[in-house]
Amino acid sequence: MPAAYDTYDYPSYWDDREYEHKAEYYAIRTLLDKIPNTKTIIEIGAGYGRLFSSFSYRAKKIILSDPSASSLSLARKKIRNNKKAMFIQSSLENLANQLRGGTSDLVIMVRVLHHIKDTQEAFKIIAKLLKENGFFILEFANKGHIKATLREFYKGNLTFPLDISPIDKSCKKSRKNKCLPFINYHPDAIIEQLKNAGFTIIEKLSVSNIRSTFLKKIVATSTLIDIEKALQKPLSHINFGPSIFILAKKHPISKA
Repeated sequence: MPAAYDTYDYPSYWDDREYEHKAEYYAIRTLLDKIPNTKTIIEIGAGYGRLFSSFSYRAKKIILSDPSASSLSLARKKIRNNKKAMFIQSSLENLANQLRGGTSDLVIMVRVLHHIKDTQEAFKIIAKLLKENGFFILEFANKGHIKATLREFYKGNLTFPLDISPIDKSCKKSRKNKCLPFINYHPDAIIEQLKNAGFTIIEKLSVSNIRSTFLKKIVATSTLIDIEKALQKPLSHINFGPSIFILAKKHPISKA
């Protein structure tokens, strides 16, 4: 069955998003610095391999999974000379049936959670894939970013920051008249679900904090990234940016 992104030119989406790409690249590198040696990494929703080089140096074996055959074909071409990589066409839900559980040191999932409605089940699947004390780098679209909060305040919704329910924006992100799930989540809700799935939160970063079409036209990307690097950690305390990155660690199984 064709995946939604089989009919969407995802690489072209990033043509004018160098700032966002580099902001995410830096966030991953920052979180990797907090992780011990890894042998096996799984990237869920790897797409065309955009972020592969941000973490490929950290493992001997890297599994790139995506439901889109066309995206994985592009990834194979992009990463064809790297013998570490293997490719699996699979949805998240079916990944646990294709890979042996408890064998991965690190799972990375960026720009995927907004397409998932049952996040609690997703986190349980990821926990099954990880070894004890394995790590999970997660990115998700932040419901409560500063622009959204100010917009709701302007409408008179002063309790918006206290509402941790997700916002479904699916039909605004449809592909070929197919309404994909596109959900913005509140960081507090995601953190609570991660804890319920057996994870400890190690670090949180606020990413793409100065994303602005206007600023990208008048300020060099290198300058924007220098500013971004200084902001990711401090602004995470107020969930400022449109994108949140979390580093979580799987609890060891109690033997009691």
